[in-house]
Amino acid sequence: MAKRNVLRKQVADALAACQDKKAEDVTVLELEKGSGGFTDYFVVCSGTNPRQIQAISDEVEDRLRRAGLRPAHVEGYNQAEWVLLDYVDFVVHIFSEKARRYYDLERLWKSARRLEISDLLARKGTPRTAAAARTVRRRKKA
Repeated sequence: MAKRNVLRKQVADALAACQDKKAEDVTVLELEKGSGGFTDYFVVCSGTNPRQIQAISDEVEDRLRRAGLRPAHVEGYNQAEWVLLDYVDFVVHIFSEKARRYYDLERLWKSARRLEISDLLARKGTPRTAAAARTVRRRKKA
């Protein structure tokens, strides 16, 4: 149980980093154990242009590095259409809007459970950023 809480904290840190750089349409997918998934969580978000996509990626890496975590693999940073940050137990996908519609990971992994961002960010001991609070409020209004 302690490993799961640490993992959720790391995913929450990645989410907060995405939100701090104004990522759009942030989604967390918890993959089922028997689904053939190679990881436990996907964090999926969009940026509006290559510079923002790289800034989101940089912020995720910086924030998790401060927590002692480095990605096992980074892909797509220079092209900035789809940046993948592989942290083994979770993967952060940062898409351009066009690439996100094309690859549609949420549909591809439709058996995955969608987690509310507030589920991760409201955990005890997990800092809740102002950006996260705004996102939660926006989703509740919709």
